[in-house]
Amino acid sequence: MSQPISFHDLRHDDAIPPALLRRTETDLSAITEQVKPIIEAVRQEGDAALLRFAHDFDKVRAQDMSLRATPEEFEAAFADFDPAMIETLSFAIDNIRRFHEAQKPEEMWMKEIRPGVWTGDRMLPIDSVACYVPRGKGAFPSVVNMTCIPAMVAGVKRVVIITPPGPDGKVDAGTLVAAKLIGITEIYKCGGSQGVAAVAYGTQTVPKCIKIVGPGSPYVVAAKRLLAQAIDTGTPAGPSEAIILTDDSVNGALAALDLIIESEHGPDSSAYLVTNSERVAKEAMEALPRYWAQMEPQRAEFSQTVLGGAHGGVVLTKDEAAAVAFVNAYAPEHLEILTKEPHATLGRVTNAGEILLGVHTPVTLANYLLGPNAVLPTNGMARTSSPLCVFDFMKRASIAHVTGAAYPALAPHAERFATYEGFNGHARAVSALRAKLLTE
Repeated sequence: MSQPISFHDLRHDDAIPPALLRRTETDLSAITEQVKPIIEAVRQEGDAALLRFAHDFDKVRAQDMSLRATPEEFEAAFADFDPAMIETLSFAIDNIRRFHEAQKPEEMWMKEIRPGVWTGDRMLPIDSVACYVPRGKGAFPSVVNMTCIPAMVAGVKRVVIITPPGPDGKVDAGTLVAAKLIGITEIYKCGGSQGVAAVAYGTQTVPKCIKIVGPGSPYVVAAKRLLAQAIDTGTPAGPSEAIILTDDSVNGALAALDLIIESEHGPDSSAYLVTNSERVAKEAMEALPRYWAQMEPQRAEFSQTVLGGAHGGVVLTKDEAAAVAFVNAYAPEHLEILTKEPHATLGRVTNAGEILLGVHTPVTLANYLLGPNAVLPTNGMARTSSPLCVFDFMKRASIAHVTGAAYPALAPHAERFATYEGFNGHARAVSALRAKLLTE
């Protein structure tokens, strides 16, 4: 029997109830205590600890598991893989690469901000990155694409993948095939907190990296927090979330179809249909049980839990302006705008990780193959953070050059500033003494 769908009628509310803006929160304190000895074991024992944890946590039964995926494993993955899926992977990779190549900034720019004063930036790739590809709920070649491709486009010198091994001691075929198509040959069989520790410290086999990206379990999140001083952990990605924003122009059953997308990820996801149309709300709520009946049971249960719980359902507002205000207050990871004029609505949206316009742009397309990155800020972080991109794999150095003709007009201002702030050494470096030394 389907769980009732949460319905939130805000047509008579002047303010958004704070409870609707909250996400699921996981208290990581207990997990953090479990993770600490795992991290320390990897730091001290290296490969031996990784192999032991593969047996204990990943249930690996192979006695001779290599920590690095072998060329033979890559070959076997291709031999048994569906050719049609290889075509789809190649199609997605091409789109994602094109997007990130267009996003990549020029290596250097300089502008003359006043006569003889040149300033600018120089962009360079970081040295190494580990891309975490989860496996607990299935195989995720999409994560390979979204994390590795921007790193490769940025020009990162060493891009590696870490991922949990299966009970047979091997990497799942989808990860191997996607990696090879992209050009990644280093895949290491270490997931969870032990995998994060491995790339933070380095082991006899796993290389030490300076950054790690990609989604993971609460154990991965806890390890990233504990190891933030040893490796750049980027912006943590939490449970999936989405808002489907509509006016009265859309079929409510179609809106319900898209509402299911992110709600089927797991019971900790969040998903809302936000509309000012009572008809759309009613049609969507009528359609959802029909869709759940046609889904794989566990995914249907996840979606029902989300849409019938405290972090999902249907939100009915008094008008379109109130619906947009809800979106901006929530700052969702994914936002679909299904209004009569989606481009006009877009101009009023200020907070969202990903904005998809119109009825032909469902989240599914964006998750896999449109091109923009699908690793997105969650838990309201879209107010200040951005999707994973080429810039996350690059570092920026500021550049300046002052000509001899321009220097005299700058020095007195700098000397005065330094003196005001009490820095005598700063002031002397641009004082008359420097002018004297330059002429000697």
